[in-house]
Amino acid sequence: MATPLSAAKMLAALKAEGLTVHEHAGWKTHNRDAASGRSFGPVIGVLIHHTGGHDDKELCYKGRSDLPGPLCHAWLGKTAGLWMIGNGRTNHAGYADIDVLNAIRDEKPLPHDDEAKADGNDCLYGLEIENRGKGGDPYPAAQYRQAVLWAAAICRAHGWSEKSVAGHKECQPGKIDPSFDMDDFRAAVKKQLAAGPAGTVPTKPAGKPRVDLSRLVKAAKTDPGAKQGHVSYLAGTNLTEAALVELGYLAKSYAGDGSFGSTTVAAYAKWQRHLGYSGAEANGIPGKISLSRLGERTGLFTVVA
Repeated sequence: MATPLSAAKMLAALKAEGLTVHEHAGWKTHNRDAASGRSFGPVIGVLIHHTGGHDDKELCYKGRSDLPGPLCHAWLGKTAGLWMIGNGRTNHAGYADIDVLNAIRDEKPLPHDDEAKADGNDCLYGLEIENRGKGGDPYPAAQYRQAVLWAAAICRAHGWSEKSVAGHKECQPGKIDPSFDMDDFRAAVKKQLAAGPAGTVPTKPAGKPRVDLSRLVKAAKTDPGAKQGHVSYLAGTNLTEAALVELGYLAKSYAGDGSFGSTTVAAYAKWQRHLGYSGAEANGIPGKISLSRLGERTGLFTVVA
């Protein structure tokens, strides 16, 4: 746990890492500390998000009627670069799994997030990356590289490792952001930290999340008959459901809880029938070909056996 960086120290850390930093007017005093009655810090790590939209820097600064800004500490555009949005407590993380927060603090492997009762806004820096969050909206290499540098800069300033970096989808059940693989992202942050400030380490393009077929099959066979809301494989199920929603096979209201329940099985069976399967081959239990095609069609994930 650490004292939050001052505005001056944050700017210095980001610039030392090689980033060009833009400053939104008023960002140094823009926070939710007074309004919420809760101060920012001590801090334990950084949280990565995608915005789910486009050209949304001002939205992140001002917020919405139901969620006042700032909605992050920094906003990273596709081509507009890195912008400072808030300094102090910001409304980006919401409630998170306390076990995940403890793992981030202790720099240990992240456990499965199965609840959201601890306030992540108290202790996490937040980066919002401009992206619609769908497979058809790629992350430009320069944008992804800047995200890596942002995370590395803050980790370096606090003496943290890449294990202090997490994705929103890893902290709060139902979240799917960011729409790239966080293990790949942390690996890139680790390389950057090893290279030193402003080090020139090639960063691989943003990798798509991976869905483990064997774990997903187990979830599809286990969850429907288990207690309501039982979750066997949250990340893979959420990605599969998001793809089914995008293609119109599953209502959005049934997606995001991580449970591969009977409604999801029925929706997946529709997808299988669309591909030409029938009978036992269209029973709603994912197969490698049907799952791979679902990932390819939507661009949301790749499949590992």
